[in-house]
Order: sequence, then structure tokens, then C-alpha cells
Amino acid sequence: MREPLLVATALAFAADRGTGTVEVRTAESCTGGLLASWLTCLPGSSRWYAGGVVSYANDRKQAWLGVKGDDLTRHGAVSESVAQQMVLGLLAPDGHNASALAGDCPRFGVAITGVAGPGGGSIDKPVGTVWFAWGASGQPVLTQRSSLAGGRWQVQRQAARWAASGLFGLMIRSSAR
Repeated sequence: MREPLLVATALAFAADRGTGTVEVRTAESCTGGLLASWLTCLPGSSRWYAGGVVSYANDRKQAWLGVKGDDLTRHGAVSESVAQQMVLGLLAPDGHNASALAGDCPRFGVAITGVAGPGGGSIDKPVGTVWFAWGASGQPVLTQRSSLAGGRWQVQRQAARWAASGLFGLMIRSSAR
């Protein structure tokens, strides 16, 4: 229980550093909602965590987050392009079918898409390949590909931890502006 609590506490701290209210959103595929679970383990997280989407299936990535079918076909679900589109779908004013934003507060988002294993990998995208995208309203999207080691659970935990770390950094840098 300690790791999720540390993650949630760090992001709550980052949210409180800014002026006014912030809104954090998550889009998860290979982690299956693990990051969202961690973020909600801290009482009061509803002040800054708006919610998330678990878009495990490609058709859900398209319907809920606005990911282009052509990009899924061309690059695959585990790609920079898809991760970028997932986070942009989260940050869109209408949230691609999500509820409207509460006011004009700064929005932060993170997207995770990867191959957790044990199957599903390929030569180009072996098990442990994960793409991350982080975004904030009015800022360019940041992406990163990681190669994580271990079994399914280890890959999922590392991916959730890495996603949270990047989100924390983005929130801290944004609050310093």
C-alpha cells in the first residue's frame, strides 16, 4: 500500500502548489487502471483527480479518446502516435464524450499504452515496451518510449510509476511558470 500512497501524495502536493484548482486525467491501456487506483487511494484526491479511461481495446481508444483508426493500423496501439492521441483526447475541452470541464482550470493528462506480457510482444515491440504521453493545457505533448523488465505485474507497476513520475514533473514545472 505504501507505493500507491506515495504516488498519490506526490501528485496531491504538485496539485496544491499551483494557484487555484487543477484537474488530472488518465488514459490507461496496459496498466488497466492501476494508476487511477493509486491516485484515488488518498482521501481528498477528488479535488484534483477528475477521472480516467481504461481503453484496453482499440475500438475504445477510437471512441473514447479520438485515436485515429488509420494510426492504429499503421503504427499499432503501442506507438508514440497513439499515446499522443490518447492524451490529447483526455485534454480536449469535451474530453471526447467525457463530462465538461469544471471551469477553466489547468488540465494535466497522462496516457500509457504498451505490452505488459507475457504474450503479445514482437521483434519491434517486445514485452515490456511502453509508450507514455504527458500533456497539459496549452503546452506541447511530451512522449517517451520505455523498455521495462519483468513479468506482467512488474511491467504494469513500473509503467504506472513512470507515468506518475512524469506527471509529477510536468505539474511542478507548470506551477513554476
